[in-house]
Amino acid sequence: MAHGLGLALAAQTNNPPPASAAAGAPAARLPDVVVVGESEYAETVQGPFLPDIQDTRINAGKKTAVLDLDELPKVSNNNYRQALTKTPGLLLSEESSPLVSVGYRGLAPHRAQFTQVLKDGLPIHADPFGYPEAYYTPPLDTVDRIEFLHGGASLMYGPQPGGSLNYVTHRPRTDRPFSARTQHLFGSDNLYSTFNSVDGTIDRVGYYADFNYRTTDGFREANSDFDVYAGSAKLVLDATTDSRWVFSFDGYAEGHGEPGGLAIGSGPDYNVDREATTRFFDRFELERYFASLAWERDFSADTALTVTGWGGYYSRWSKRQRGGGFGTIPTGANANSNTIEHQEFYTEGIEARLRHDWTSGGNTHTLAGGVQLYHTASPRTDERGATPDAEAGQLRNRSQRETLYAPVFLENRFAFEGFSITPGVRLENIYQSVEEEVNVDKETAGTPLGDESQYDLLPLFGVGLEYEFSPKIVGYGNLSQAYRPKIFTEAVPTGGTAVVNSDLEEGTSVQYEIGLRGQPVPWFYWDTSLFWLDLDNQIGSVAVPGGTSIENVGHAVHRGWEGTLELELLALARALRGEPESTADHRLSLYGNALLLDAEFTGGPREGLTPQYAPDYLFRAGAIYRWRDRGKLALTGTFVDDHYADDANSDNFFVPAYMVWDLTLDWKVYRDRVSILAGINNLFDEDYYARIRGDGIDPAYGRNFYAGFSLAF
Repeated sequence: MAHGLGLALAAQTNNPPPASAAAGAPAARLPDVVVVGESEYAETVQGPFLPDIQDTRINAGKKTAVLDLDELPKVSNNNYRQALTKTPGLLLSEESSPLVSVGYRGLAPHRAQFTQVLKDGLPIHADPFGYPEAYYTPPLDTVDRIEFLHGGASLMYGPQPGGSLNYVTHRPRTDRPFSARTQHLFGSDNLYSTFNSVDGTIDRVGYYADFNYRTTDGFREANSDFDVYAGSAKLVLDATTDSRWVFSFDGYAEGHGEPGGLAIGSGPDYNVDREATTRFFDRFELERYFASLAWERDFSADTALTVTGWGGYYSRWSKRQRGGGFGTIPTGANANSNTIEHQEFYTEGIEARLRHDWTSGGNTHTLAGGVQLYHTASPRTDERGATPDAEAGQLRNRSQRETLYAPVFLENRFAFEGFSITPGVRLENIYQSVEEEVNVDKETAGTPLGDESQYDLLPLFGVGLEYEFSPKIVGYGNLSQAYRPKIFTEAVPTGGTAVVNSDLEEGTSVQYEIGLRGQPVPWFYWDTSLFWLDLDNQIGSVAVPGGTSIENVGHAVHRGWEGTLELELLALARALRGEPESTADHRLSLYGNALLLDAEFTGGPREGLTPQYAPDYLFRAGAIYRWRDRGKLALTGTFVDDHYADDANSDNFFVPAYMVWDLTLDWKVYRDRVSILAGINNLFDEDYYARIRGDGIDPAYGRNFYAGFSLAF
């Protein structure tokens, strides 16, 4: 669904409508123009690729994808296996909690720590550097589309090498003063999910508000339940003018059990009972409250400015029983106590982005850039509880952490006849500090408390190339640097026997990509590319006599091929018969995408090993049937080769290959007012796991069902 808020954005018609778009769309190439959305929601972005120029951003010379969630039946319970089904390279490390872990091209997936994760352009990691983990992700019901910039193409949005995922959420519709929707789903293991929203525009003010609640008992023996409460509100002033104000607020709270990992051949055996529980008292809670205010100004068709300020609070709390091992139930004296960890993040930031088109030599070029100022204050406490389920205890660790971040970024697209080159630079300007106030383990061992601060001023460079072979076929190339500083626990480890190597350096990388994409007809598109990621000075922990050492664990190379295509079969048949596409009532799309990956440590203590979560192949494929705008039926599949879940390639961390299919339905039974929703996830009941942590194997969900309805007013 396109947003309909009338934002002016420059569009390039070398990005025609997707193969799944409504029939009858003309396929013509026009010069750059300003497009004002007039549909249900305001901002119109046509996939499957992002336009070369988009509001204050330049996408030319970059590998991009638009994941339009409305092309699929309604995604239930934030099922990312389905939401990410149309893009290659992203590996989902599945778990049964509401949390999400996504890796890219063999980079570690845990909480998407190597990827820029944004919501409406703003970062949503707990802290982008000191604690770059995206525990929060927005409910997919409130997301219009996900914009993905692959690999180094994301340099203007952050320094991490794993690309950029931007959740673009709905804005108020402008065609009526009021509309509402309520959705209710029921499923296996007492799943209940409801999503409710109201929106509209009255005079100059547009409003949008939603509330999502999800709960389930989970499929494990015990302690795999969760509850999610999420709500958001958005006000837009003067949506259809050239000067707009957008205020947003998000509230999110969730709590879930952590049933613990399993092993094979010992303890609660995965092969005997994959639903067994090894941790009966471990719990996790997350709270997040954020607000933002944006001013969007189109000074002319050539110049646009966006200034956004934001701030909020983020809390991560957990309690975990002590005394356990890999796939075992906690035993011994330590099992009578637990650890209680609480991290808080008080964040404020402001960012300004400007785009200006300028003319020279008869060609129109584009300058885009901006500056961000971001601050996080993050206290952390660790306590020792006197019972396995204690929620408070004796203070063991207390530290104060801080990040001050002020990047400056600039790029310019020089456009010539059929060719463009876009050099860019990002100046990283980061101050981080960690000060320990209490650490009982270090005090007992006679180790000084940690007090570490560091300032980095580092320029990163990139360049994108694009050549138009025809109005609908484009070649592109990109070369970009990336950077990953030490996180808080690498700068000052909390363990009493952990030490930081004296010559520890930040991780750096260079990524190269060359590709070809096209959409010669509205019902067929493809994108194919070769990439090479050179990643140096990765940081990790290495066992040493008496403890562990935080050090650079080596140099790695990730190289491979990504490809994606989609073909609308019935449109092809109509074209062969010479029938007009405008008569189409039925559409049947086949899609597929693939990652072929060769990743290896080529230097350091892990030379010759394979990085974690780096399978040799990752395929996704499926079929989507649509009847007019009334019904959608999808069969989607994910195929992942075997790989390791740790960099040491330990036997316990081996993940066998797996293949999972989902069948989902979204059908309007009465006009646009009443819809039924249903699905079977893991249709063929694949017995697999996609995530292994230090406490053991995390089983993936077997076959499960859901059904429900949606009412619109």
